[in-house]
Amino acid sequence: MARIFDVIEYPNEMKNEIVHRFPESGIGDYRIGSQVIVRESQAAVFFRDGNALDVFKAGRHTIATANIPKLIDFIGKAINDRTPFPAEVYFVSMKEFANMKWGTAQPIIIQTPGVGLGWFFLQGFGTFSFQVKDPQQFVTQIVGTTGSYHTSEIEERLKTMLVSKLGDVLGETPNLGTKLSGMIEELGSAVRAKTKDDFDAMGLTLKTFYIGSLKPTQKSAQELRDAGYLDVATYSQLQAADAMREAANNQSGGAGLTAGIGAGMGIGNLMGQALQGGMQNTGAGAGAAGSKMPDIMTPAEAAQFMKVTEDDILEAIKDKSLKAKKVGKAYRISKDALEEFMNS
Repeated sequence: MARIFDVIEYPNEMKNEIVHRFPESGIGDYRIGSQVIVRESQAAVFFRDGNALDVFKAGRHTIATANIPKLIDFIGKAINDRTPFPAEVYFVSMKEFANMKWGTAQPIIIQTPGVGLGWFFLQGFGTFSFQVKDPQQFVTQIVGTTGSYHTSEIEERLKTMLVSKLGDVLGETPNLGTKLSGMIEELGSAVRAKTKDDFDAMGLTLKTFYIGSLKPTQKSAQELRDAGYLDVATYSQLQAADAMREAANNQSGGAGLTAGIGAGMGIGNLMGQALQGGMQNTGAGAGAAGSKMPDIMTPAEAAQFMKVTEDDILEAIKDKSLKAKKVGKAYRISKDALEEFMNS
């Protein structure tokens, strides 16, 4: 048997609850003249037969055909004030739901031409907050007929949307690799703007979106290549650099270094080609990009052309596999010596 309610209210604080149906289950009957009490930070949406008839803001409201004009079409003109009729009232929290957390379960992949390996795998996390903007739209589009709807039920949907939009913003930002750390606030504002239409469609508004951290992951060259983000030439150069670094730490000295560089892939030839021109398109360093190899180089300059560290060059000089002239406390390397070293 349906219950007849003369007072409809939901005094709960609604801490993590966005919507509460009254009654939560079963059928509730109301009368013309019944009272709807809506508390601060609430709105109440009056439904009958799946149709929203009115939205009540905070205060005490009397159910009447005067303030719900559509009601007369549903209950008939001959109804008297004491005849009950079935309907539902959805209490909607209008407060801001803050400190919601978002994070990148999978890295966001961004192309950065001329910076590093040409790709960033970014991971980040932060917080966001949202608020119901249109209670009727939110109940109709998202909640449906459920008795109670909590933040946990929409949290994953919102996080997925935000991370997707963040990826779009990052991909549309030019020269991102050189200025990422100084753009955190701008990126957050751009995400808020980009998500506006999606939140509006749900009857929500994104109040804040904060980026707590956003930085590249430690992806190896092999992982980048496996994912299809490195071409063969770049990958081969990185393999050569790794082989040289590993061999330089080999206790067997120069022979071990030479063997390490050439092992398995003809690395010497690949690096020789890179030194003769391939480097000009990589943006690998301020001195190397788009320039000819000078006749005399410092260890740092030689390292730029080889895409290795200066320490790697010094190790090769110390074990005498790379010829160099010591002038005072400094070393100088000829172009011929460097080419001979790479092709040996």
